[in-house]
Amino acid sequence: MRTKLKLEERIKRNSALTALLLVVVAALTLEATSLIQYYYSEKGIKEEASRRAESQLENTRLKIEGVLDQVEAVIGSNIRLTQWGFDHLDSLDMITSIIVRDNPVVSGSTVALVPGYNRKRPKFAPYSYRDPGTGEILSRSLATEEYDYPSKEWFTKAIETGSGYWSEPYIDVGGGEILMTTYSIPVRDGKGQVAAVLTADISLEWLTSYVGGNKVYPEAFNMVISRMGEIIVCPVETLVMNKTVQEASKDFGDQERVGAVIRSMMSGESGMLEIRGKASNNHVYFAPVDRTGWSMSIVIPDSEIFGEIKKTRRLVELLQILGLLMLVTILGFAAKSQNEYKNLSEKKEKMENELNIARSIQMSMIPKTFPPFPDRDDLDISAVIVPAKEVGGDLYDYFIRDGKLYFCIGDVSGKGVPAALVMAVTRSLFHSVATHEHTSAHIVNTMNKSMAEMNDSNMFVTFFCGILNLDDGHLDFCNAGHNAPVIISGARKELELIPNLPLGIMEDFVFKSQKAVLKDDDALFLYTDGLTEAENINQDLFGEERMMDVLSTRRDSVGHLKAMAKAVKQFVGDAPRSDDLTMLFIHYIKSEPGVLKRHLTLENEIGQISRLSKFISNIATSRGLDEDLAMNINLAMEEAVTNSIMYAYPEGTRGEIEVDARVDDDTIEFTIADCGMEFDPTARPEPDINAGAEERPIGGLGIFLVKNIMDSVSYTREKDTNILRLIKKLK
Repeated sequence: MRTKLKLEERIKRNSALTALLLVVVAALTLEATSLIQYYYSEKGIKEEASRRAESQLENTRLKIEGVLDQVEAVIGSNIRLTQWGFDHLDSLDMITSIIVRDNPVVSGSTVALVPGYNRKRPKFAPYSYRDPGTGEILSRSLATEEYDYPSKEWFTKAIETGSGYWSEPYIDVGGGEILMTTYSIPVRDGKGQVAAVLTADISLEWLTSYVGGNKVYPEAFNMVISRMGEIIVCPVETLVMNKTVQEASKDFGDQERVGAVIRSMMSGESGMLEIRGKASNNHVYFAPVDRTGWSMSIVIPDSEIFGEIKKTRRLVELLQILGLLMLVTILGFAAKSQNEYKNLSEKKEKMENELNIARSIQMSMIPKTFPPFPDRDDLDISAVIVPAKEVGGDLYDYFIRDGKLYFCIGDVSGKGVPAALVMAVTRSLFHSVATHEHTSAHIVNTMNKSMAEMNDSNMFVTFFCGILNLDDGHLDFCNAGHNAPVIISGARKELELIPNLPLGIMEDFVFKSQKAVLKDDDALFLYTDGLTEAENINQDLFGEERMMDVLSTRRDSVGHLKAMAKAVKQFVGDAPRSDDLTMLFIHYIKSEPGVLKRHLTLENEIGQISRLSKFISNIATSRGLDEDLAMNINLAMEEAVTNSIMYAYPEGTRGEIEVDARVDDDTIEFTIADCGMEFDPTARPEPDINAGAEERPIGGLGIFLVKNIMDSVSYTREKDTNILRLIKKLK
């Protein structure tokens, strides 16, 4: 009896030790899992912050460049008028007044004569500017002793460089009386002598609005400094034009890193450095504005980037502690229960945890932030995925590269964890392959080969891949056994699809791509069969007719998906969901006022030239080009395209030549592209047109003719594609 008690006591002691060990192991496992998740989450959030900051800096740079381009164009277009004014000095103030009046971005302008150029007027600088209060165009002279314009940077640097120059920002005391920068350019008279400097002042108030705040990180702040380190834009207004960035940062911690950032910014570099401050760490992203020598930066505190994840981590740690307490309680009750019940409970709990983690990981792999591209106004995209079980096999993805939207939708055969694993592989393959490939057929063929090689489970994926050119709406798509997307272009109809096999079935199957064109305001609705095959309690299908009815009402992308989900839910009622449901809505709303774009696809047959002539004739008629200009352009294009038709592809091989035209008020630009053999027609030496026919080598006259008709002819080889660009100035 005593031996039995000792045995039971030993068993209890061992059970307690086992339970304690289990709790310790569980705690360590949870902590390790938490740390790993935190590490990768922090890494992903940091990368996302970098992408957002770089995108904001690039968008700001493009906006600034747009203003600079506008100002430089204004000054460039008034040089000849200024040269005329050298013989009519009293008319120079009229020229500057016109510049200010006709160009809202310009706040002031002057024509400042080189001292001594005109004997009667040794110094002469009429200045016109817009009154900030009334908007009235006023005039004054800058040729005063107090202002001494010949000593000003905008004057001396323009003459010194001999070209256009953007001055350091300054408060123009005696001039525009505002914070501004000046673009100045030397103007020569008929004898080639520098006679004056023509300028345009622009107020920097717009710069603050362009740099703006940060909606994602409210505590972040933006700064712009000049080439000399003067602070131009800063949330602390007292620092603007009062201190350099070196002076303002003296009290900031980690001076070594601060100095490195300042040196990089003033050297015109771009990048990111982390600085340890007194209160918190900060991530500084910076990029240059090359023409002006300015540098932009975004400073984001650690608390802004990682604040939410740190809160989540604390919550997770609290939940872990609660979970461990619950585990101890469960172990206490489990010790009194049968081993079989204990094992069954532990297995069930482990399975549920793994499924929840799997669902969390699966959902984190697909984009679910809408709108996904808040800085773009040419796309309206939304998507939703609803697994039938804890995890599912549906997928979608999209991203923008080189001005094109790459997108896909897919449906893995089967359900549950196996389908989820195939889904993850498929999505990763798409993202990896589409980053480098340029056609939908290449993407799908590459994915199919990889998936077929490792398809031991004999699962397959219906898949649709598309590449939408956001400039012209051309859609390159390839279907792999998936449901036909609905194109909404006034009417609603399904895309006509080639019946390709699903992915993963046959390694050597060759998928064929197709093309379509989306016009402005057209949309694509992509879905998996979990939509049309959703069943109600009577086993009736939701069907395509109900789907089309929901799409008949005009809504934004989010509205369409919400309406469709609501209609499916009402139809299904209490019936269990039988399949995963995924929807992707892409609304193309691109428009570009004042620009005409046209596209033409030709086969490599000489008879296609007649289509090219009609193509160019339609463009000429649309833009009102005169007959002689249209004839010359047609002649040059016939020569260039004929060259591609005759020589791009091997004899007997079928191929295509893509012709794109872009026409604005100033230029007409053609792009001729083929995937044939590499050949640069512009590299051929120009023929000696004075030599006799028997003395000249064969060839070369065609491209010579093209170069003489067009203002610019250039060739590039990009991704196995020959690209020839022809530009003709219309003014």
